[in-house]
Amino acid sequence: MTDSTTTTTRTARGGTAGTLTAMCTCLVLVVASVSALNLAMPALAVDLSASTTALTWIADAYTVALAALVLPIGALGDRFGRRTVLVAGTAVFALGSAAGAFADSTAVLIGWRVVMGLGAAMIMPGTLSTITAAFPAEQRERGVAIWSGFAAAGAIVGLLAAGVLLEVSSWRAIFGVSAGVAVLGGVLALSLAPDTRDEHRRPLDHPGAWTSAVAIGALVYGIIEGSEQGWTSPRVLVAFAVSGAALVLYAILGFRRSHPLLDPRLFGIRGFRAGAVTILVQFMAVFGFFFVGLQYLQLVLGYSPLHAAVALVPIAVVVLPTTVLTPRLVRVAGVKVVMTGGLALLAAGLFALSFLGTGSGYAPFLAGLVVAGLGVGITSAVGTAAIVGSLRADQQGVASAMNDATREVGAAVGIAVMGSVYAQGYRSALPPLTELPADLVHTVESSAPAGLHVAATLGPQGGPLATAVTDAFIEGLSHSLLTIAVVVAVAAIGTAIAAPRRERDGG
Repeated sequence: MTDSTTTTTRTARGGTAGTLTAMCTCLVLVVASVSALNLAMPALAVDLSASTTALTWIADAYTVALAALVLPIGALGDRFGRRTVLVAGTAVFALGSAAGAFADSTAVLIGWRVVMGLGAAMIMPGTLSTITAAFPAEQRERGVAIWSGFAAAGAIVGLLAAGVLLEVSSWRAIFGVSAGVAVLGGVLALSLAPDTRDEHRRPLDHPGAWTSAVAIGALVYGIIEGSEQGWTSPRVLVAFAVSGAALVLYAILGFRRSHPLLDPRLFGIRGFRAGAVTILVQFMAVFGFFFVGLQYLQLVLGYSPLHAAVALVPIAVVVLPTTVLTPRLVRVAGVKVVMTGGLALLAAGLFALSFLGTGSGYAPFLAGLVVAGLGVGITSAVGTAAIVGSLRADQQGVASAMNDATREVGAAVGIAVMGSVYAQGYRSALPPLTELPADLVHTVESSAPAGLHVAATLGPQGGPLATAVTDAFIEGLSHSLLTIAVVVAVAAIGTAIAAPRRERDGG
């Protein structure tokens, strides 16, 4: 919110720098927790006997809860105070993360990841809306750009931290440290940031909250289970039908309500619509790639967790300065050109990565990573700017909520889509395993890390199996990367046709 709709002091004790520090610390916590556990997937597959589907749920339970709840909880923050809800969220997050460190099964870990997602949904909306509310107009653009940079690079921060922890401890340490950072974020928010809120106490949209949550949850459930149960199985078809029905119901109710959770009419604004699509597909690509790409570095190239995390640092080196420079590019070339170019670079990088093979090494991986990183930096900044810039000053709370929601929905769907396509491609590419006992066949088919673990227990006889598992992994990896590259390319074509030339172009 802004001057006319925000109460409390504009400048907190820490000033704009302190507010930015507190909000970006909390933001990095939320984003890093999406990516950090991806580095531990091989260890989780062995330690908890987790299948690829279970691993996908461990990664996605957090993002689904975050995506489903970020809009309604953002509305609560507008009503009762964004910092108040954010600080409560850090406590919930810390509890879920600390408990997750002691999980002894995939089901228990998935449950605590849901609790962490709830805490993250309480934290995330207040980060951007507090910055847009607390910063003077002349500093707001830079504040949003820095926020976008940390949102994009926070994933790498999480991976690096996880890599260090996995070198000296186990995956459980990731949860313990995350709990500590949550406490730190809460303290910084209380000490440095103002507690902004919407002075117009609009009624909460309970039907909108329920229908949006059901639509997102059922969609992700159907995508993940589709690779395991079959895309035409009754369970999967029902999930997709429920998701579609909930989305339609949300739109119908939204048109009828005076104060919907997210007004469907906003999608008639070209800048809002283009920005939302751009952020959605960008996060689909980024977090879907992390889920499968990190396993390439560890399983095929043989990197340690820390080495794998360091191998992804170039994307952060590219992303951060690119997000800061993008507002200048937009002023010179316009939203349409910059947005389309960013999506095209992201699609090109992913397409190049889809050609990786068992003997490719790191150099082709790095080349594709840098190209994709340029696209990520551009799309993150221009997408957020398009959403924020397309709405009036008194609609910035909505802009922040939409920006958050599209990021988390994109992350949840991206992990689900790429995890499912990868799992199906991996299983389909495995040769007949007739020489193995039935229980080992099931283990090998469940995930590539488990398959390589089985091969290692067979001694010299495990060599052919390890080769077959690695080849099958590459097949699944290629299919998943190509799928998401096509999605991003289609989005680029769409923005070239329909995106506004400038942020304030009409709908």
